[in-house]
Amino acid sequence: YTVLNCVTMANQSSLLFVIVGKNEPLYEAEFNHFPGSDRTDSLTRQNYFVLHSSLDLVDKSAWTSNNMYLRVVDKVNNQHVSTFLTAGNIKFMLLHGGKSDDSIRNFFLEVYELYVKLSMNPFYMYDTPIISKAFDSRVRSCARRYL
Repeated sequence: YTVLNCVTMANQSSLLFVIVGKNEPLYEAEFNHFPGSDRTDSLTRQNYFVLHSSLDLVDKSAWTSNNMYLRVVDKVNNQHVSTFLTAGNIKFMLLHGGKSDDSIRNFFLEVYELYVKLSMNPFYMYDTPIISKAFDSRVRSCARRYL
């Protein structure tokens, strides 16, 4: 019971954010690790599996909504997958334990603004992995502010 409880608490306090391009993930970040717990490899793989399995639901939701913010598209074991879809079909996906809708929307909007600025950079090629340290630190700053 205690081990299961620690894993559940680690899952709920940990956030996984991924930007997915047409064929591959472009950016990945984990936020809010539970203090004093070791992240197991199987738990990390489970989180990626949940996000990956939600991609079909994102595509389905994109056809039924005119909004860029698709809200929660999937729920698995008290984990929610919220998604923001850009005009260029780039997906921002956040795995969380049930954060408020407004804070997630604000996080996505600010990260979208950062992504647009990055994509206007002549040295960044569209739909390629994002390796900018400045982008990473700004995304993490947004996560601290909103999530």
